[in-house]
Amino acid sequence: MLRVALQHLIDFLFPPQCGGCGRIGTGACERCMPRDPAMTFALGTLHVTALGAYAGRLRRAVLALKTGRRDVAKTFAQRLSEIVRAGEVLAPVPTTRARRRERGFDGCELLAGIVAQRTGAAVVHGLVQTAGDRQRGRNRDARLAAHGRFARRGNRLDGVRVTLLDDVVTTGATLEDCAATLRGCGAIVERAIVVAKA
Repeated sequence: MLRVALQHLIDFLFPPQCGGCGRIGTGACERCMPRDPAMTFALGTLHVTALGAYAGRLRRAVLALKTGRRDVAKTFAQRLSEIVRAGEVLAPVPTTRARRRERGFDGCELLAGIVAQRTGAAVVHGLVQTAGDRQRGRNRDARLAAHGRFARRGNRLDGVRVTLLDDVVTTGATLEDCAATLRGCGAIVERAIVVAKA
């Protein structure tokens, strides 16, 4: 009860502001969230569903999430909840330790947690980035060449159908790398959901 009251006070003093256009009221307003149905496409071995294209206001909102905006994460999670199936098991794509320290949280883990609360989905933790680097800023060839950058700590996932969750997909190399790691632990990985497709 106290936590809810405190959140209302914080929202009153520092109201959420759209990461896409700056409008007061929510982390990503209706004008900036994609209105079209989610796009689904094949990428490597995965069927990927994205809320929209990584451009314009949606791109600005995603960048706001990447700089630590939890209110933007909540709004994205609401929309992602609409495309998560009942009983799905989500595996958030982890960020680097440096990024986690910088932001104070892992954006994809936060998204997965909120989606799970809203839908009853489960979240599989334990994927870690072992290379310590990131894909952002690399050219296409360098992105595609990067593999073996993830490991999983925890129990095996024999026969568990897992859906990857990420903020942005470009070439699909990161998703494929995570999928290969999870498959090595016995999981069945055929699907991914993302906020935006670059």
